[in-house]
Parts: sequence; structure tokens; C-alpha cells
Amino acid sequence: MSQATFDDDLFEDAASEMRADVEASLDEARGALPEADAVWDVDADNTLGVLNALRSALDVEDAEDHLVDAKKWYTMGERADAFEDADDLAEEIEAVEDLLDDVTEAHEEVSDLASTVPQLRSALEEFEADDETEETDEEEADAEADADAEEAEA
Repeated sequence: MSQATFDDDLFEDAASEMRADVEASLDEARGALPEADAVWDVDADNTLGVLNALRSALDVEDAEDHLVDAKKWYTMGERADAFEDADDLAEEIEAVEDLLDDVTEAHEEVSDLASTVPQLRSALEEFEADDETEETDEEEADAEADADAEEAEA
């Protein structure tokens, strides 16, 4: 076997392994994405519990790591001109990346809401307490006025 043939065989083998690495990383990224039911079905006692469960379900950090690996191997293979036809890999990377972007955006929105809801609850509780205090003060003032009126009549 000549050196050129040996080198070509090694290059083809390396290109096949690189493609397999990209595909494996994409499979792992897809596997690390949340399942649809995990986002839809939540068991919680209150709104904050629902938001926290949803935020946890939307955590895609592992999927992002696997996507980075896929993009790394894909870029190396493309620059080395190792792939005969890599359009399918590029499309799959883009599809996973788009879905990850959507899930990440939803995660950020849920996180914002999860931090806002307790603040809103506290503000509403304070408002209700202030309103009850005002009503009690008005009732006491009315009672005093009624008592003063009764004394004046007597």
C-alpha cells in the first residue's frame, strides 16, 4: 500500500469519525432538551411552584453544551473539507439551535415572572393590609362620632 493511499484511507476514516462525532453530539443535544410533557404537565401547589417547575423543565444547559460540541466538530470537518455532503448536518445544527433559542427565551421569561410574582404578592398583601387598616380606622371614627352624638343627645 502506498503512502498516498494510506493517507487517503486515514483521512476518510477521520472524516467518518468526525461526522459520527457531530451526529452523536446532535443526538445528545436533542436528548437533553426538555420533553413536551415536562413543560406542559406540572405538579405544584401554587403559582410560584408552577413557575419554578417550569423554569427547571426549561433548563437546557446540557443541550447547549452538546450543541457546542456538534458545532465544533462540524466546523473542524468543514474547514478540513472532510465532509462530502454536510448540508444535512448544517440543517440539523440550525434546527437544534433554533429550538434551543426558543426554549432559552422561554426560560428567561419564566425566570423573570418567577421573581416578579412574589414581589407582586407582597405588594398586594401590603395594599390589602393598608386598606383594612383604613376601614378599621373609619369604623372606629364612626363609632366615636356615634358615641359623641348619643352623649350630646343625653
